[in-house]
Order: sequence, then structure tokens, then C-alpha cells
Amino acid sequence: MNAHLRRAAVALAAVSMTAGLAACGSAKEAGGGTAKKDKKGPLTIGLLLPENQTARYERFDRPLIEKKLKELAGADTVILYDNAKQDASVQQQQVDTMITKKVDALIVDAVDAKSIASSVKKANDKGIPVVAYDRLAEGPVKAYTSVDNERVGRIQGESLLKELGDNASKGQIVMMNGAITDPNAKMYKDGAHAVLDGKVKIGREYDTKEWKPENANENMKGAISSLGKDNIVGVYSANDGMAGGIITALRSAGFDKLPPVTGQDAELSAVQRILADEQFMSVYKPYKPEADAAAELAVALARGKDIGDIAKSTVTSGTTKKIPAVIVTPFALTKADIAKYVGQEGFFTKDEICTAKYRERCDAAGLK
Repeated sequence: MNAHLRRAAVALAAVSMTAGLAACGSAKEAGGGTAKKDKKGPLTIGLLLPENQTARYERFDRPLIEKKLKELAGADTVILYDNAKQDASVQQQQVDTMITKKVDALIVDAVDAKSIASSVKKANDKGIPVVAYDRLAEGPVKAYTSVDNERVGRIQGESLLKELGDNASKGQIVMMNGAITDPNAKMYKDGAHAVLDGKVKIGREYDTKEWKPENANENMKGAISSLGKDNIVGVYSANDGMAGGIITALRSAGFDKLPPVTGQDAELSAVQRILADEQFMSVYKPYKPEADAAAELAVALARGKDIGDIAKSTVTSGTTKKIPAVIVTPFALTKADIAKYVGQEGFFTKDEICTAKYRERCDAAGLK
């Protein structure tokens, strides 16, 4: 592994950040509930992920978290897993099930950061510490781990501006943000606006319901109809799934050359689109350090240990102050970057990327 990758894998930036969430009730410092003692013996850890449309959750997050949990707590660790498939009410029921099964700690990537708050409180009241994963859930969560989400938006915006060059002043861009139920979406948007505002005209901007590609596709069709295809010089897409829907709409509209489209998550289909010059870039978020941190926090909390040596930052949600946090640094992923990540843990192998359709593209990009 080269020095750049080693830095990426350990980039747990010790920064303090604030999630821009609307206040909901009186804010409290992280804590409360029944404190666990120094528990010995096997642990039962619950893991709840939000959806399976984005390939990362089942391909990377789940297996990496489960592997690290067993490394830390032993092979006899019981891991209870469920996926809400983008349904917030289903996820609340899943938390109730985890409480009934008396898990020792719970890792939750919330479908809806606000609506999950009452479920987090239920778990906390039963002495079950909750680790918010990737999205900052409201309620008395004991710890949080994610990437530097505002930096993700900045990376996307900076990459788009660099690719546009002089074209930035010759047309308009479309901004396709994520779902308003996801607090990360606001941070991506804020980061992108901090870079783009005043440097390019934003012709249309959307908050995309449930992050669904089909909703992004419909939004993009509307933007093309409203602005005219000749006036669109670029598209800010908050993630790769939506980028796929956007690119389909652009192709259907008859663009001779696709404008640069951003993304996030470095999904396999997006990596292949980048190789094929259909999508300009994505954001690679090192899943392993984020997954490892979630497991480390959950095991320490389940055993009643202090987490100060793990979480060196703090964040604030709409309900809770000074939540211990681990923040991971993301990186831009353009065609020139793919070769250095291929085969690393948390990324794809050459065989996965370089199917027959993309073999020549892979050779041209230097994938070995």
C-alpha cells in the first residue's frame, strides 16, 4: 500500500464539526441512560443500515463492520443485522426488536435522522448505547462516525469548477442535492455552495426525494426542459446513484457531448462510467476507517469503557451536544485516481471493474 493510501486509511481528522440541524426540544450533552459496567464475555451487537439501493452498504459497510466487531470482541460475538430499505417506520420497528433482544450496543445509520430520535431514546433508556453511523441521528446517541461531509461537497464543487474552466461563465449548472431527511445532504449542499456560489450560475436546484435515481432522472428532465440543453454546462450530483439517473436523462435529451457530472460513493457502476467518460468524478470515502471506528466505539461502549482515545472530535445534533465523534477524510476520484485504489480493502478489484465492456478503457487508464 503506498503512502497516499496509508494516509487515506488512517485519516480520522481531529476536527470539531456541527451538524446544521433544526433544534428539536432542549439540547443536552451526550449521555444519560443506564451506564454499563465493565461487561465480560460475549457481546451481542445490533447493526441497522438504511437502504440497499446504494451498493456500498451491503458491499462494504456491513462486511467491514462485522469483520471488525469479531476481531475486537471475539469470534463468538453475535451480530444482529437488518436493513430498513429506505423506510423510516420499518427502521423504528427494527430498533424495537433490537431492544427486545437486549443487544449490548446498537450501530444505526438512520433513514430519517429526526424521526429515529424517539427510538434512540428508547434504547438509551434501556441502557443500550447507540452509535450513529454515517448519518448523525438525533436523540441521545453516545458516539458518531462519518466522513467530513462538508468537505465532500467542497470536493465535488471544486472538481466541477476545475473541469468547467472557461465554460463556467458560458452557461448554467443544475444542482441535484440529496434527500432532506438526511442531515449529510445539507452538509454536502453547504460545502458545494461554498465553492460554487458566485463562480457559476445555478439554473435549477433540487432536493431529491429518498436519493432515488428515478427521482433525479425526472428532476433532470424538468431542468433540461426549463433551461434548454444548450445552456447546461455541468451537473452537480450529490451521489453516484443519482448521477446514473441524471446521465440517462441527458442521453435521452440528445446531448452530443455529456456535460461533466459529479457523484459520491465510488460505486462500481460509477467507476465504470468514469472510465467511459460518462461521469466526470465521484468521491471516494474510505469505508474501512469509518467501519472500524463504528465497531471500536460499539464494543467499547458495550463493555462500559471510555471512548476518549477513539473519538477525539465532537459534533452537535439538533438534540444533543458534544457527541464524541470520529471523522474520516474523503478524496476526489477521477479517471486518473482509479488505478491507485484498485484492489484495496474498501474498493473494487480489477476483475470487478474491467468487464469485457470496459477492458479497453481499463487498459488505457493503466489498471493493472
